[in-house]
Amino acid sequence: MSKWTETRDAIVNALNVQDVTEQVKQQVTAAVLNEVLPVVENAVDNFTATTKAQATQETGWCKVRDAIVLPLVLQGAVYVVKTVLEKTVATA
Repeated sequence: MSKWTETRDAIVNALNVQDVTEQVKQQVTAAVLNEVLPVVENAVDNFTATTKAQATQETGWCKVRDAIVLPLVLQGAVYVVKTVLEKTVATA
């Protein structure tokens, strides 16, 4: 069995929870906030910095895409997800 198959099966087994309690949801939310989102934020920051730098060499719609649209969409999505998850942890 390949490493990918073992990893995939482990993830599927971990997510196959019959009794999803509030505690489980809080633990998953905390894990996403503390472990997943910082990595995603770092990747988005690096990507948007690179596209903004490349935008100076672009023209037309490609310049708008690189300077405004991609950074706005990516950073906006991360912001919304992070804000919603933080609010659900704070209210619990």
